[in-house]
Amino acid sequence: MTVTSVAPGTSGHGQELRAAARHIHRRRFLTVTAAAAALAFATNLPGTAQAAELDARRITDDPFTLGVASGDPLPGSALLWTRLAPQPYEPDGGLPRARVQVRWELAHDARFRRTVRRGHVTAHPEFAHSVRVAADGLAPDRVHYYRFRAGDWISPVGRTRTAPARGARVDGLRLAAVSCQAYHDGYFTPYKHLAEEDLDVVFHLGDYLYEYGVNAAGGARAYTGRRLPAHFNRETVTLEDYRLRYALYKSDPDLMAAHAAHPFVVTWDDHETENNYAGGTPENDVPPEEFLLRRAAAYRAYWENQPLRAPQRPDGPDMRLYRRLHFGRLAQFDILDTRQYRSNQAYGDGWQLPGPESEDPSRTMTGAEQERWLVDGWHASRALWNVVPQQVTFSRRRSAGDPKVSMDAWDGYPASRKRVLDGAEAAGVDNLVVLTGDVHVAYAFDLKKDFEDPDSRTVGTEFVTTSVSSGKDGAQRPANYDRLMQGNAHLRFYDGRRGYTRVTLGADTARADFRAVSAVTTPGAPVTTAASLVTEAGDPGLKPA
Repeated sequence: MTVTSVAPGTSGHGQELRAAARHIHRRRFLTVTAAAAALAFATNLPGTAQAAELDARRITDDPFTLGVASGDPLPGSALLWTRLAPQPYEPDGGLPRARVQVRWELAHDARFRRTVRRGHVTAHPEFAHSVRVAADGLAPDRVHYYRFRAGDWISPVGRTRTAPARGARVDGLRLAAVSCQAYHDGYFTPYKHLAEEDLDVVFHLGDYLYEYGVNAAGGARAYTGRRLPAHFNRETVTLEDYRLRYALYKSDPDLMAAHAAHPFVVTWDDHETENNYAGGTPENDVPPEEFLLRRAAAYRAYWENQPLRAPQRPDGPDMRLYRRLHFGRLAQFDILDTRQYRSNQAYGDGWQLPGPESEDPSRTMTGAEQERWLVDGWHASRALWNVVPQQVTFSRRRSAGDPKVSMDAWDGYPASRKRVLDGAEAAGVDNLVVLTGDVHVAYAFDLKKDFEDPDSRTVGTEFVTTSVSSGKDGAQRPANYDRLMQGNAHLRFYDGRRGYTRVTLGADTARADFRAVSAVTTPGAPVTTAASLVTEAGDPGLKPA
């Protein structure tokens, strides 16, 4: 995949945050937002405190407790990630505030007999001892294996792959879409099965973690042979809170297995920071400048714990996460951020009757700059499939006999949705596929030029993946199944169990296999295919496979 990178944003939040710091009472500053504030007002560069260097041979416990990961594959480059944390449930991961030298290797085989690249990278305490390596100069469209070393410790082996060359003809691409993995709602069993799939790439569509507290028994996991530390049982606010929460999530063996098996392309939704926030507007009644301090902490921790490339590094409370990847001439992926730039939800959020406030043409889901970037990218696209991985339900969705719609989804921003669809039409995009998460159920929609008219032309397809664990076990047919199917003629499939979606893009069709597990409140449930649907290139509209 080739990537179009955008330099880190500069929104003017820096001055606002500095002004806020002068007016936050010192006790409040120290107890609630100290880590985030220090981050927001600092240079954001490692090494400014002249941290000493720790001899990695002095690390007495395995520092690779959070596994390894790779992400954003390019034709000649693999992005590799790990984070040193010998005591992952302790602040600072159990390491002193010191730099650590880490060695890395990349090979053609899992036994590292044919090494193609190796080097050193520094794990800085300012970045929670996380490291990322852009291993360049690689052959396109090839599987590689990688690992890290710190002192005498060796990480698990990860498997990744480079993308085909930008102009290459590609017969097919197998991807998976995942989202919404609340630790306290159940085990990450879907990841166990996903790790065993034959995939080229995984798209994570948001809610990688949740800000809510996790009790000593792990919530619905109901641990009996272990107890989680008490500091997990509070909402994440500070940088230390978010770092610890990532450590809890990333120590899950099934999630680690999925990351080690496939490269991930990630984008966030709301819970990586706070439920249903909109741009700089928090869910709760706190001063906006204080929320930006929290957002700075959340974004910093997200960067530290995900396999993201250098252009995505945050600048205080701002992080340019939207970006474009290519998979030869087969597919272009425009990964969106529908949370950081959106207008505030209309009518106080929730499910509401649409009206002048929600239908205001000035309202935006993406912000004007990202919207232009998306449409301009379509005009330049030469790909067969134009795929948009994003967060919240794009298609209209309402129950029979009830005109209310979700103000947090694209239904609450209909003018913004129309501009996007009009932009796709003007660019001549014939095979539009939207990948969505957020709602903890699986949907398949036909995208309509006019959702109010069931006979309107179908202009694309939306695959909504269910949650990994959020919502606990779920049900194949939720209580609103009949009302929702009757209220949306363009809705072709609906299932309320946990799982993931496997999508196969080919020269003639795009196929979605909706994979479901029977339970996540107990570990080890088997996976089945709930349904398989296809859409044909040049003839949008879903049919049973």
